Amino acid sequence: MKHTRLDRRTLLSTGAALAAPLFVPGLARAQAAERRFEPQIAGWRTFEVTTTVQVADVQGATQLWLPIPDITSDYQQSVDNRWSGNADTIGLTRESKHGVQMLHATFAASNAQPTVTLTSTLRTRNRAVDWNARAGQAEDPAVLKANLQPTELKPLDGIVRKTALEATKGATTDVDKVRALYSWVIANSWREPKTRGCGTGDIQAMLETGNLGGKCADLNAIFVGLCRAVGVPARDVYGLRLVPSAFGYKELGGNPANLKGAQHCRAEVYLTGTGWVAMDPADVLKVMRQETAEWIKDPAHPIVAPVMKGLFGSWEGNWVGWNTVNDLVLPGSADRGTKSFLMYPNGENASGRFDESSPDSFKYTISARELST
Repeated sequence: MKHTRLDRRTLLSTGAALAAPLFVPGLARAQAAERRFEPQIAGWRTFEVTTTVQVADVQGATQLWLPIPDITSDYQQSVDNRWSGNADTIGLTRESKHGVQMLHATFAASNAQPTVTLTSTLRTRNRAVDWNARAGQAEDPAVLKANLQPTELKPLDGIVRKTALEATKGATTDVDKVRALYSWVIANSWREPKTRGCGTGDIQAMLETGNLGGKCADLNAIFVGLCRAVGVPARDVYGLRLVPSAFGYKELGGNPANLKGAQHCRAEVYLTGTGWVAMDPADVLKVMRQETAEWIKDPAHPIVAPVMKGLFGSWEGNWVGWNTVNDLVLPGSADRGTKSFLMYPNGENASGRFDESSPDSFKYTISARELST
């Protein structure tokens, strides 16, 4: 089934009034001390990411789809993907509309415990924009055009367009527009820990209801949609945190031994003359809401300010990006409805589509380890 807009937003808190930026006093002096968050381009790091699926609900024939690192860029390189298990058929396949690559496994109805282990090896490094440098090769115009289009959950007309124009009023350059929208999302949205998974990215419903709370797939989707609505190419990048942050922010890293719930999407914008630029307003909002025991509501707070500055143009290389696609159909799936994104393991059998946001009932685990180079 295709996604509906308003129903799923009702799962989120309706406390829109909490979005107003306010300073919350009372943080310990040690917490209030300004931290560093300054990712700089450095050497490559190599990681192995292992996903193991053992299907718990065995009803009829089973299919599994697992994301792989399908991004090659100046911040990420895929080395290889290898797999094992008891599937009848298994291998890499591409989704027809966007060409995104994934691992696809099928199991006969007689298989009592469908099992797959996927190990992906990749290299990643910090990303930081040099605002004074000129981009090398210009991006393919077809890629830029694709990243200016609406998606099912990111329409670019109506309230989305209206909000984007109001937020960028007076901005004359694309950089000014992007900075205004980045600040607008941080000032008007908030991290909602009760949101399931990473959220859905239903930005029209969020804007129509005024309920701008959510997680990364909601908050960065608002940013991406608003950018596209004023003519700036932008895209979500769906991925997974791998290891702790080198800058000491507990909310900006993952536990490599157990990456359950470590999925995280980021964002990029394309600026003429500069190229694709890293962005992540959702992680600024995560630090504000969850880095300390108290909810920090002032982005100028010394714990938040370095992150707000740093995530406008840089990323830390403790994360892997799977892909950048929206509105995809899983190859071979009996359910021909579109998925908003591919960031989690997916599966289905005679009982229907598995709950990707529930690794304990789906029965999958993800872990990572850094390899010496």
